[in-house]
Amino acid sequence: MPRKKNAPSRRRFGAVRQYRSGRWTASYRDAAGKEHRAPETFETKTDAEVWLTVTEADLTRGNWIDPDAGNVDFQTYALRWTDERGLMPTTDELYRRLLRLHLLPTFAALTLNEITAARVRTWHAERKQATGATTVAKSYRLLKAVLETAVEDDVIVRNPCRIKGAGKEEAEERPVATAEQVFELAELMGPRWRFMVFLGAFATLRPEELAELRREDVDLDKRTLRITEASPELNTGKRATGPTKSRAGKRTIHLPSFLDQALRQHMAWYAEKEPDGLLFVGEKGAPFRRTTFGRKFGKARAKVIDLPQNFTFYDLRHTGNTLLAEEGASLKDLMVRMGQSSVRAAMLYQHSTASRQRQLAAKLDTRVRSDTGRTPPTPPTPPAGVPSGAAVVRPIRRSI
Repeated sequence: MPRKKNAPSRRRFGAVRQYRSGRWTASYRDAAGKEHRAPETFETKTDAEVWLTVTEADLTRGNWIDPDAGNVDFQTYALRWTDERGLMPTTDELYRRLLRLHLLPTFAALTLNEITAARVRTWHAERKQATGATTVAKSYRLLKAVLETAVEDDVIVRNPCRIKGAGKEEAEERPVATAEQVFELAELMGPRWRFMVFLGAFATLRPEELAELRREDVDLDKRTLRITEASPELNTGKRATGPTKSRAGKRTIHLPSFLDQALRQHMAWYAEKEPDGLLFVGEKGAPFRRTTFGRKFGKARAKVIDLPQNFTFYDLRHTGNTLLAEEGASLKDLMVRMGQSSVRAAMLYQHSTASRQRQLAAKLDTRVRSDTGRTPPTPPTPPAGVPSGAAVVRPIRRSI
């Protein structure tokens, strides 16, 4: 009996059939026996058969992905992704804020299959017009990480985040204070917070590490601080006390001797008296708050001559590390003192200032003079009869 015109053609793998419109479709069954149909129709029977051949090859090589797997919506997948990361509280807070403000408004209702490279490019261009470059870069990196996991989970075939350099932050270099400006800032902060400024600069401690520093972490005789925990303050005002940012964050800081008296005075006057008492508390005995401390810091900063108005407390850490680098501290020295496991982060403090370049030039001058015993060279006198360079420059002949 002749086969009907629109009946599926028999193939070793899958089947193709023609619609009344004249276009063709293709279908197949996976290893579990579940039927799948091509997501689009084809102009010719050959196009449909080619699509089936490619699909069969993917199944054979193990590259096949269930097309229905990517039907989960981005919001569900991204929030589950965040829950499963086991992130530090501050990182978790950052990711959820980036999702809420910058990613979910665009991608929440889309399935993972619907997030295309074109849609990502459009979103990226719109975000660049609406917010800062650093926030856009962080949002893009988060989107790319979520979708990269979707690729690993065989939910989508390829990551649509393909914008070259979109995840790179081009942040401006942090300002650096002089040692004199640090001392002036410390005095303006008042006696209770003076030593915190010193530790921010000359011990290069993070604010969250200072918040959790306790009396038992201090060795007055050896002049050392033991850093084991941190207490970052979340946007809710709560502190998320726990381990340091990384394993490298657990370290012992040796203080310079000029801080010896300031350390002993602060321990005697302002630190809590219990063995596990906090080193820094407010006038009423409560742990210091970021907002209150920030206002006090801003007022003091405004009174320091030539200190940039964008100088933050965290820039004290940058200042101290820059001073150490200029004194010859190696990259490894800086990494240990900062509690950094990343070479890239430590390299931020290896920049060379104009004053440092002048110092190097002066040191080179002294070294060469010492090694050679030479005095500064004087310009040679040209031999008699030889014209100067200016004399041999001929005027340009112009045509009329």
